[in-house]
Amino acid sequence: MKTIKSKSSDVIYTSKNDHDNIKSLLAEAVKNNENLSGANLSGADLRWAGLSGANLRRADLSETNLNGADLSEANLNGADLSGADLSETNLNGADLSGADLSETNLSAADLRNAILSGQLET
Repeated sequence: MKTIKSKSSDVIYTSKNDHDNIKSLLAEAVKNNENLSGANLSGADLRWAGLSGANLRRADLSETNLNGADLSEANLNGADLSGADLSETNLNGADLSGADLSETNLSAADLRNAILSGQLET
C-alpha cells in the first residue's frame, strides 16, 4: 500500500493500488476527491501532474517541481510553495490566498482568475 502523509506523519490517504510514483498516487487521490489538506509533498517531482480541483490547503509543496502541472481550481490556501517550480503551471481559478510563494518560479504560469490575497511575496 502507498500512502500520502502530513508534516506530522499522519496518514492522509492510502491506496491499495501499486503506484510507481507519487504523481500517480496523487492523481488517484484527486480523482477520488480526497482531502489532501496538510499533505507533505516537499521536494516531489510533480511535473505535468493532473491535479485540477485538488484540495491541498496548508500542504507543504516547498521545493516541489510542478512545472506544467494542472492545478486549475485547486485549493492551495495557506500552502507552502516556497522554492517551488510553478513555471507553465495552470493555476486558473486556484485559491492561493495565504500561500507562501517566496522564491517560487511562476514564469509563464496561468494565473487567470486565481485568488492571490494575503500570499507571501515571491
